[in-house]
Amino acid sequence: MIEFLGIFIYFFIALALSLILLGVPYLVSIRRADPEKISAYECGFDPFDDARSQFDIQFYLVAILFIIFDLEVAFLFPWALTLSQNGFFGFWSMMLFLIILTIGFVYEWRKGALEWS
Repeated sequence: MIEFLGIFIYFFIALALSLILLGVPYLVSIRRADPEKISAYECGFDPFDDARSQFDIQFYLVAILFIIFDLEVAFLFPWALTLSQNGFFGFWSMMLFLIILTIGFVYEWRKGALEWS
């Protein structure tokens, strides 16, 4: 067991340090809300409801669609930079990717996913 003494000391110091780092802020923190914390933030009006209120599903749908079409641009930049090395296969594989993405975009547009009601 003497061979593992260094490892046990290391784990003990790591555990003690983590408990200290978790405990000290709890002990010294201020637990009352000041006027600055409950004031209007960014939007310009006072908070009127709980922060955990439910959002319309349209917000999530628009966010997901933005991420999907933003990833398209992330794939287009490296492809455009290496187009001369990719050749015929690289060009047409990206065209196939863009066609599939465009079909998906038209489908979402027809279903009304992009209309805000």
